[in-house]
Amino acid sequence: MKRFTQLFEEVDATTSTNEKVRALQRYFHEVPAADAVWGLYLFLGKTRKRLITSRVLRDIFLQISDIPEWLFEDSYAHVGDSAETIALLLRDTPLPEGGPPTVSTAEASTLPGSETPLHVWMEAVIPLVKTLADPGDLRDLIVSWWANLEDYEIFVLNKVLTGAFRVGASTKLVVKALSAEYDIPDAVITHRLMGDFVPTAEFYQQLTQPEGAEASPSRPYPFFLAAQLDEDRFAQEEMAHWQAEWKWDGIRAQLIYRADQIFIWSRGEDLITHQFPELEAPLRSHPPGTVLDGEIVCWDGEKPLDFNYLQKRLGRKRVGKKLMAENPVHFLAYDLLEYQGQDLREQPLKTRQQQLIELLAAHPSDTISHSPSLAFDSFADLQALRQQARDRGAEGLVIKAVDSPYLVGRKRGYWWKYKVEPMTLDAVLIYAQAGSGKRANLFTDYTFALWKGKELVTFAKAYSGLDNQEIETLDRWIRRHTIERFGPVRSVEPVHVFEIGFEGIAESKRHKSGISVRFPRILRWRTDKPAAEADTLDNALALLANRHGDVGMTSA
Repeated sequence: MKRFTQLFEEVDATTSTNEKVRALQRYFHEVPAADAVWGLYLFLGKTRKRLITSRVLRDIFLQISDIPEWLFEDSYAHVGDSAETIALLLRDTPLPEGGPPTVSTAEASTLPGSETPLHVWMEAVIPLVKTLADPGDLRDLIVSWWANLEDYEIFVLNKVLTGAFRVGASTKLVVKALSAEYDIPDAVITHRLMGDFVPTAEFYQQLTQPEGAEASPSRPYPFFLAAQLDEDRFAQEEMAHWQAEWKWDGIRAQLIYRADQIFIWSRGEDLITHQFPELEAPLRSHPPGTVLDGEIVCWDGEKPLDFNYLQKRLGRKRVGKKLMAENPVHFLAYDLLEYQGQDLREQPLKTRQQQLIELLAAHPSDTISHSPSLAFDSFADLQALRQQARDRGAEGLVIKAVDSPYLVGRKRGYWWKYKVEPMTLDAVLIYAQAGSGKRANLFTDYTFALWKGKELVTFAKAYSGLDNQEIETLDRWIRRHTIERFGPVRSVEPVHVFEIGFEGIAESKRHKSGISVRFPRILRWRTDKPAAEADTLDNALALLANRHGDVGMTSA
């Protein structure tokens, strides 16, 4: 635990990418495989299961300390994180030595502590919380752990227990560290890490072998992603070297048929096969060793339905006939990554897509089809196509070099996304909440409202789009102009107007406004506009009625 906590501190303390990579590489070099694989598992964000709620940890702390609840809540308001608040307050809170009262002296000497290996904590110690039904026993167990750990180790333990462990190192940095330590190409490491894995020493040894072990049939390929198009630069390109297709608003996924099994993986590396059972039968008609890359959308027979239909399919343990009938899905195939077990990713895009077209023609299906290429001769043609995107149920265009291989991640120069301009509404800030992590001391999560007659009705939450100076200015204003407090949320005077951009709008029975918006973010602070001139709910409903037309015109 001590060495893993040291790694966490080193990575968290620097903004240097190279320093983060070196810290990770040192860790992988120094610790045994059984610990290294758990460090990898945690840094990749694989552990999301909550064993204990933050509320339970808070109550345990209050039971053993003299700190009143109001003081804990005030401390939490400043820190913004329960796990960290408890770790900080425990510095001045006496804890029983050795272990809980029910543990003998001999047993207390074997209680886990700083020197206990990470894999022992993760495999044998922490799972003990699931075996205790009595709240008193659970309290005594947690307190015994706190008593045998240092401040920062307590913080890390609390984050793991609550399923909230996060760290400022991307998957890309973790891969770079492994690649540097074991002299294996980044792309190979990335591919071996795709999908689920059991954090064992055996897996880690296979992961870091020069040749690698035989891949699991379920393993997807790393997704190739498009970068944002620079219009001025791209306008100078020779258009014959490029192809364009619609950028569909669904779930990017890979359909895999290997070893007589079907697997559907989302771009977020979630196995979602059971949520889309109607895609399994048509995929089984293809040759074994087939991997398709594309987009899952809900479909009305001619074009995609809005994302709200697809949302109803997500997170379901079981998808029944009624849900399938009301929210029918379709897979729009972009690419053929594997055919009859052969990896095609190094072949040019035009070759892969020709094979894809022939494959789908040989195995026609109502639920799987090719996402067509679009005809254009000039950049002006592309701009015109982009304007038609919402009519097609798309977010814009993806433009790809016809000779491009299928690479890993976001490699500039090969694939570009050319999205439509967002829809916009000017809304009034009415609620604010502190952020998390490094922004825990600032109010950075905002709720915005539109006018419905003389009443303001909430319609969206957003937390991105302001620069640091604007955030600090707004934070000071929020603290001075709070009307009421509702736990961590403050209602504020309805004074400030912000232009909110979003990708889509749909009806919603779950929201008071009757609408929901997709990917809302702040475009600008409208200091030039009084709250009375913000947009109305009628403006939003007009966007909803005309969401396939030219929108974004309501903010004068």
